[in-house]
Amino acid sequence: MTDFAALGLSDKLVCQLSAMGLTMPTLIQTQAIPAVLDGRDVMGLAQTGTGKTAAFGLPLVQYLYANPMRDKDKAARVLILTPTRELANQVTENIKGYTADGYLRIRTLVGGVSINPQCRCLQRGADILVATPGRLIDLLERKAVRLDRATHLVLDEADQMLDMGFITPLRQIAKHLSSERQTMLFSATMPKQMATLAAEFLNDPLRIEVAPAGKLADRIEQSVHYVEQSAKMTLLKDLLSEHESDHAVVFARTKHGAERMAKQLVAAGFPADAIHGNKNQNQRERALRGFRDGKTRVLVATDVAARGIDIPAVRYVYNFDLPNVAENYIHRIGRTARAGAAGRAIAFCSPTEIEDLVGIEKLLPEALPVASGTRWPFVKAPKQKRGGGGNHRGPKGARPAANRPRKPRHPRKAA
Repeated sequence: MTDFAALGLSDKLVCQLSAMGLTMPTLIQTQAIPAVLDGRDVMGLAQTGTGKTAAFGLPLVQYLYANPMRDKDKAARVLILTPTRELANQVTENIKGYTADGYLRIRTLVGGVSINPQCRCLQRGADILVATPGRLIDLLERKAVRLDRATHLVLDEADQMLDMGFITPLRQIAKHLSSERQTMLFSATMPKQMATLAAEFLNDPLRIEVAPAGKLADRIEQSVHYVEQSAKMTLLKDLLSEHESDHAVVFARTKHGAERMAKQLVAAGFPADAIHGNKNQNQRERALRGFRDGKTRVLVATDVAARGIDIPAVRYVYNFDLPNVAENYIHRIGRTARAGAAGRAIAFCSPTEIEDLVGIEKLLPEALPVASGTRWPFVKAPKQKRGGGGNHRGPKGARPAANRPRKPRHPRKAA
């Protein structure tokens, strides 16, 4: 097998990786690192938990070490865009781990915290800027940061950026970047819009696909319970009781649902917390830190956090509510079985969610094994024909012409 030194990384980086316990690269790293070092634009597709951050982070760190430059006028040399705050913080933490000497200036720009300290830290520029699109645009409008000197752009988890409607902000940010740059796009799935995004941002990219887009981690044991919506909480408590010492992530569809569920679990004696968009950045970081440190064993989350949880100890993922977007199921269950570990993904399906389950199973090699209950019947309602049908009511509230009362004719005027 190839080691990191054979990929072209410097002895300094290889030693640092060895100190972190990393000696053998993953498949995406083996193929992406040499290409990035060669200056190629790269589109990397790989399932979650395969080390995509190191695939672009390591060659970027090596480039910056080999080309030292100290801009002090708000300029960023490398820009990494992520869809969520949690993922931005995770990427920053990983890259800082590769640069133990603290030489590189790595800044994180996310919403949910005061913008003024971020403006001040950018006064001296940044070697690596990790940002979410919304907060970066805020700072660009304040002229607190410059991107015209950026030599590298990374779009991390690009498919989720598309799902969250960031295509317009990405185009707005691109106007501030130099056309002479190296661009990398990394993703776990390949939606149709990705081709358009790649054509706009990448120049003759090398496509690296180490597994079929959206392919699940091999060591995830999946199952589904067919259960009424009102019985889901009881079932969740019963299943959590069977593995009280294991970390579990429970996905809810809404922010209010996640908060309510976490409170119910705490009331039932489970060490739980919630993470969702209504919590500020400090609260979200505190929840993740408590989960990572083992103070809480159950983390209830919405999809906004699906790709910001990189905790190897996660053994179980529960889809309490099935996602409306089928690809999000892939990202959710990718929170377990990280770095080759084993994990279990358990889905709850109520009668109203059967259509969502059908969409999910289209992405899978086979239907989910049934853990309990009986599959609800799925009958797709026929499309109503427009025009010509006696039951067509036309605009809301309108009656068919044959049943409408006729207006009385205006009497003819006498000659």
